[in-house]
Amino acid sequence: ERCAGCHGVLRKGATGKPLTTDITLERGTESLEAMITYGSAGGMPSFSDTLNATELNIMARYIQQEPPQPPEFGMADIKKTWKVTIPVDKRPTKQMNKYNLKNVFSVTLRDSGEVALIDGDTKQIINIIKTGYAVHISRLSSSGRYVFVIGRDAKINMIDLWMEKPESVAEIRVGMEARSVETSKYKGWEDKYAIAGAYWPPQYVIMDGATLEPLRIEGTRGMTIDNEYHPEPRVAAIIASHEKPEFIVNIKEAGKILAIDYSDIANLKVTTINAAKFLHDGGWDSKHRYFMSAANKSNIISVVDSKTSKLVKNITVGAIPHPGRGANFKHPKFGPVWATSHLGDETISMIGTDPDKNKDNAWKVVGTLKGHGSGSLFIKTHPKSTNLWVDAPLNAEADTFKTVAVFDINNLDKGYETIDVAGMAGLKGGRAVQAEYSANGDEVWYSVWNAANTESAIVVIDDKTRKVKAVIKDKRLITPTGKFNVTNTQHDIY
Repeated sequence: ERCAGCHGVLRKGATGKPLTTDITLERGTESLEAMITYGSAGGMPSFSDTLNATELNIMARYIQQEPPQPPEFGMADIKKTWKVTIPVDKRPTKQMNKYNLKNVFSVTLRDSGEVALIDGDTKQIINIIKTGYAVHISRLSSSGRYVFVIGRDAKINMIDLWMEKPESVAEIRVGMEARSVETSKYKGWEDKYAIAGAYWPPQYVIMDGATLEPLRIEGTRGMTIDNEYHPEPRVAAIIASHEKPEFIVNIKEAGKILAIDYSDIANLKVTTINAAKFLHDGGWDSKHRYFMSAANKSNIISVVDSKTSKLVKNITVGAIPHPGRGANFKHPKFGPVWATSHLGDETISMIGTDPDKNKDNAWKVVGTLKGHGSGSLFIKTHPKSTNLWVDAPLNAEADTFKTVAVFDINNLDKGYETIDVAGMAGLKGGRAVQAEYSANGDEVWYSVWNAANTESAIVVIDDKTRKVKAVIKDKRLITPTGKFNVTNTQHDIY
């Protein structure tokens, strides 16, 4: 549920270090127990609030044993999990509620296995929907009607926002562990297909976009960019091309990015792009042509041109980049840039993204900012904002992980202002995680992420004044983490 995401089911490492027995036996129980208990400056969180002393010791001894290989999960297994609770012809033909759907937020309630749909205008909860465990992302259909969420247990729910009370209308599991889901976006192919990628088994599944019926599975085991066989090349970020009918898919351990042509899935054409190992997350440049993909343990951002389906450049950045989708803005000196923060250090790297009008600055780090600490997971801005927000929820220090840094884009040399998000919520503890903007770009929403048995909150900040505007608290908001605004997610605004 928690460890394999970074270290791998077979413990060969990726975002986290390898934990194969040749390493763990040498480290020994005492050293491993200390690491699990206290975490590390490189981004590994402390598990002392999750496991008791006995469990911490058991875990330290367990990872000195050879890892068992989980079972496969093929088409027969997947079809057993597929349910269409409301068929297409029984769904509404128009919006049946009065919510401003453009400003609805889908909020991950990590440890309860749910998402909360929250009305961004009134700040009221619309519905709490049962999903898979620890939903990793929410993605919008091209139409903006459906929210697709995927849990770490590889369960996908398709939520219809047009219903009087929005609810799941279809579900499926595509494996045993997963992170990414997306729908087709290219003109003429909008929402015809959905795709999801699994961590285990390492595979991706193409589905019908209206029902989630599984149509095709492709495994990703095989050779890395170093021409070495890897038994567990997991499917990480997936993004839908706006240039042609393709899904662009990160194959983490292999270091390869796949451009999957869905125009004829019976005769599937896949372009394999060699990039850099340990590909994880990433997003578009401001014009939605170039995919900026973080190969986090390689300290590289791989740039792919979705028009040509070719690698543009591998760009070296700070330690373990983790941008989420990243942040696009116009730098006062260097023009359009895309920025990433890092798990492994406190820096923010800004990369020029305009090869037409700012050729000299394109595809290189044009500047580096110093943030308030390592352990960052997300960086965010908005086209209507002059602020750049950076979190550090996996930092080891409480004074850092409960706060965020915010920069003035027009005066980056001034440095950052520290915002105590947990303090704004009136909470003593909690990690401030993942900024998301409202649809019109005037509010920034942060989660204050606490343990499941401790009060959490969502803090709404006025983007211009940087002052608290509202605090959303509810007993049902258990471990809120990621938040996805309908408009921003639908149109890839970040």
